[in-house]
Amino acid sequence: MAKVTVRYWAAAKAAAGVAQEPYEAATLADALAAVRGRHPGELSRVLLRCSFLIDGDPVGTREHETVRLADGGTVEVLPPFAGG
Repeated sequence: MAKVTVRYWAAAKAAAGVAQEPYEAATLADALAAVRGRHPGELSRVLLRCSFLIDGDPVGTREHETVRLADGGTVEVLPPFAGG
């Protein structure tokens, strides 16, 4: 398991009630499952609309189960932003 920091932005940050927090997870799917377990409710709904960056690289349409996390890495949770 990798130790990663999950950073929340905009609506995700508001729903989580924190800007970032540590998790242990092997894949993005594992990390998101842990996030949903810690923050059931609104954040789980927000995550459905989010895109993700792993160490600065966009996940895009890759299956979350296939996105491996590196120890010390960062997962950015990006809800849709207004504007452009």
